[in-house]
Amino acid sequence: MNSSFKIGVDGGGTKTECILIDESGSIIAVHVGVGCNPSVVGPEQARTIALAALDSLRARALSQAATAAPWGPGAMIESTMLCMAGSRSFWQSFAADLTGFGKVTTFDDSLPVLELATHGKPGIAIHGGTGSFVAARAEDGTLHYAGGHGWRFGDAGSGYDVGRRIVSRALLEAQGCADPSAVGELVREHIQVGPDTDASTIAHYFYHHKEPNRDIAGLAPAVLQLMDEGDPVAREIVINSAIELLQLATQVAVRLFPDSVETVRAGLSGPILTHPAVAAVLMANSQLSLIPVEEKPIEGVRRLLTSA
Repeated sequence: MNSSFKIGVDGGGTKTECILIDESGSIIAVHVGVGCNPSVVGPEQARTIALAALDSLRARALSQAATAAPWGPGAMIESTMLCMAGSRSFWQSFAADLTGFGKVTTFDDSLPVLELATHGKPGIAIHGGTGSFVAARAEDGTLHYAGGHGWRFGDAGSGYDVGRRIVSRALLEAQGCADPSAVGELVREHIQVGPDTDASTIAHYFYHHKEPNRDIAGLAPAVLQLMDEGDPVAREIVINSAIELLQLATQVAVRLFPDSVETVRAGLSGPILTHPAVAAVLMANSQLSLIPVEEKPIEGVRRLLTSA
């Protein structure tokens, strides 16, 4: 008798996280690699990264089955669930070409977060990671998506948007249009220049960086640390970014749940939105019933796999 397994993938712009689960839903193996969003790394690299992750888990399934029953017929991948960032058509084509991975289904990377936020019921997920989005399940079960346009177009409430805003602040300080701050110092330290560096030098660094989206988003954790230390400029930047995403979520809620906006479940997900100081401000300034989601998106993938 074959050992049966399922594979789940959460493929984003920053990392590709995959799990292998057995018939009971227990996680047998985990694979974490670099991001595979084709809009960021390109289609060929995205395909290479995703295939390497899947092959790694399939090999682990074969090894697990051989250990449990060395003379048995081996392992069977019953199904594979791809929850991916980037082009839907790209991932649908990728899935159609896969063999040896059972029934392969593709979804947006927002679905696991929505699952964690609403447990399969009507509601909203508001996510702020490297990028950001608002996902919702309406009363009739239909899925809806807003934002998530990518780092070139803002993605309020995301690591990239926070980083973009502090670089903008540093440029204004270098031009003498804003008071010096710890935020400006943080940017200068990041690019290793002195306090008298002009704005054009700072801008040149980011415009000519090979991966500006990742580099700028990488500033967000340090900004959150400054906020924790009481820096008012850092706090204003982070809160303003998060509030903008909350406003988008509220628009979605009003459209989908016009008669129950105040009671609809709305989950806050990601390191920025679930930061205690940020979550407190959002809860105090929202008509939505906001609840921080502490689990990682890959847990949402596992739940979806076990219920499929």
